[in-house]
Amino acid sequence: MSTSDPEPFRYDGEVAPGEKRHIRYEIGETYLGDPVEIPVTIVNGTAAGPTVFLTAGVHGDELNGVKVLQEAAAAYDPTDLHGTLVCLHVVNVPGYLAQQRDIPIYDLDLNRSFPGKEGANTAERMANQVYRRFLSQCDLGIDFHTSTRNRTTMYHTRADMSNPAVERLAEAFGANVILDGDGEPTSLRGVATADGIPTITVEMGKAHRFQRPLIDKALAGVRNVLADYDVLEDVPVARPGWQKILGSDQEKRWLRADSGGLVEMEWGPTPLVEAGEAICTISDHFSTEEHVIEAPFTGILVGVLENPVALPGHPVCHIARIDEETHAEIDEEIDRGEFDGYRMLGLRWMGDGEEAE
Repeated sequence: MSTSDPEPFRYDGEVAPGEKRHIRYEIGETYLGDPVEIPVTIVNGTAAGPTVFLTAGVHGDELNGVKVLQEAAAAYDPTDLHGTLVCLHVVNVPGYLAQQRDIPIYDLDLNRSFPGKEGANTAERMANQVYRRFLSQCDLGIDFHTSTRNRTTMYHTRADMSNPAVERLAEAFGANVILDGDGEPTSLRGVATADGIPTITVEMGKAHRFQRPLIDKALAGVRNVLADYDVLEDVPVARPGWQKILGSDQEKRWLRADSGGLVEMEWGPTPLVEAGEAICTISDHFSTEEHVIEAPFTGILVGVLENPVALPGHPVCHIARIDEETHAEIDEEIDRGEFDGYRMLGLRWMGDGEEAE
């Protein structure tokens, strides 16, 4: 527990200890000269401690994290916290309004524009405001993403596990799978970590929808982090039954279509696949030609194509090799009915109104 006095959180304004404030912070203007404002919640605890940021909507059509932040911001009050929680609910407001990944018109990727700078293009100006006013004031952070449209991704974190401070954060969050890597140097995660603010990315499901099982898991992960860093005192940290770090020295591979046609996924009911197992079949419209894509090794499917059509070169799945020990741990969870599979127990990553396969 910190023995120092709590301090205000300062951006352009100030949020005093013991205060919870919802603000709309201007980071740009529309063609009409109207302000572009991001919604931010700052919960400044009544006791001193770390400042933790949560970000979502850096890609405008990735919505699971937006729901996570809404509920996390509502869940905690200043009296709960030894420290400060800074929630940037939707970072890429123009993309969010257009429901597309990048900033509209010029298709600028905000997550390749940090830390940004004044007098630069639209994305870099926005990134500069976000980073300078909010993120740079924090001690650690979690950036929420989903897969891009037409794909889904397994619930996992991405983190630079060679950095001990990041390693602690990733392990505290508690996802089963961690993809090790330092990330793009101009991504939010890459820049913050390089500046001494350990940050992880959480990838969860698919774009354009809320997926309740994943949102609940992410909220539990946020709680784990706050507990591990004593922002929440006397709260136990829930550890996963197994956790696998997939490093740069371990094989991860995108498998791509070599022919155009209709894609039928064959794998399941979990993302665990054996070497030689059929992952999908691509057929022509006359059903006269079929091309089967098989698993090149035993592993887990970290991401898969959901659009049932493909062109030559389209990625159909992202597979990561696992060792025998991890395979055995996953088998045990499958036998107990606990494994977080895409198509298992009705927990396929689905949106409202969809039925489980």
